[in-house]
Amino acid sequence: MAINDIFAISCFVLAIIFVLLAFIFALLKEKAAILISGFNTLPQELRRSYDTQRMSKDMRNQFALWALILLAGAVLSHFISFYFAIASLVLWLFLFFKDVHFDVDKAFNRYLK
Repeated sequence: MAINDIFAISCFVLAIIFVLLAFIFALLKEKAAILISGFNTLPQELRRSYDTQRMSKDMRNQFALWALILLAGAVLSHFISFYFAIASLVLWLFLFFKDVHFDVDKAFNRYLK
């Protein structure tokens, strides 16, 4: 198995995982907001003050974008060069860490009603 196949397969598997997660958020709509990390730790009274429909929609879009980036990396890696898979993984990591917040208020502040 060539190195570009390994990178292509890893990008493809991650893309499938993110497509499934986007599908879950699309299917469950605002009920899926409880799956967002950190949101389920908030008290029930506090959860009502957030726009869960918008939170779920943003997570769905974020997972779909990640899946698209990784799928493009997998296809380009398979047909052209494994450097495309590396670039897509680096881009995914950048986008992932851009949205990671350790403070709950900072993470969900934009979703207040």
